[in-house]
Amino acid sequence: MNASELKQFLDEKHNSYNNPNFIATDPIQIPHGFSDPKNIEISAYLTAQIAWGNRKMIINNARKLMQLLDNNPYDFIQNATINDINHLPDFKHRTFQLPDLKFTLAALQQFYKTHGSLQQFFEQQFTYNQSIKESLIQFRQQLLQTTYPVRTTKHISDVAANSAAKRLNMFLMWMVRNDGCGVHFGLFKGIPASALFLPLDVHTGTVGRKLGLLTRNANDWKAVEEITAALRTFDASDPVKYDFALFSLGVFEKF
Repeated sequence: MNASELKQFLDEKHNSYNNPNFIATDPIQIPHGFSDPKNIEISAYLTAQIAWGNRKMIINNARKLMQLLDNNPYDFIQNATINDINHLPDFKHRTFQLPDLKFTLAALQQFYKTHGSLQQFFEQQFTYNQSIKESLIQFRQQLLQTTYPVRTTKHISDVAANSAAKRLNMFLMWMVRNDGCGVHFGLFKGIPASALFLPLDVHTGTVGRKLGLLTRNANDWKAVEEITAALRTFDASDPVKYDFALFSLGVFEKF
């Protein structure tokens, strides 16, 4: 396919998957279970943090996680005591285990006291830096202000060390994009969709290489920049809308 044909192909795939029917098959259904913006952003962040592996398992474990937080994650973050956090029932999603969850909740608690909300932090960071990459670097640094077990650092993507940060980019995609199609939330209004980066994973990377959008072999930050730059040639205002196409081609169509 030439560039024009490829754009048409990706646009058609985007249009076929970007609708509310997508929600029932995707972890984004978890934050869609809430109406309050603070609950949406916290549940979205926690869901994104465990979004790797079997998708059914991700959804089931994210739902269990919300139940541990009394299905009101913002209230839990605001009001839970150290004792409440330390006495949570066991939780495990692959290598993300109870010690990681305890740190994450304690770190979010401190983060909200300092910054007000995830929205406020990311919008301020973007306004100041005009850079999603720098915002993600600062986010990691802020979370690690809370005492942490060494094992937990692997669950907070380090863009400064060339991590693809798939889960954080997915979280921002969920929060920022607002195309009226009902899947993403459009809550972080201070960040333009044009600034987002593709949530690169094994599926989007494989399809991207097959389509000639990505030449780099590793799924790292340099690859994220390369494939996002290629997608910007098709839609500079909203390049990551093509995540619907690339991800669905890989997962649903086994492209």
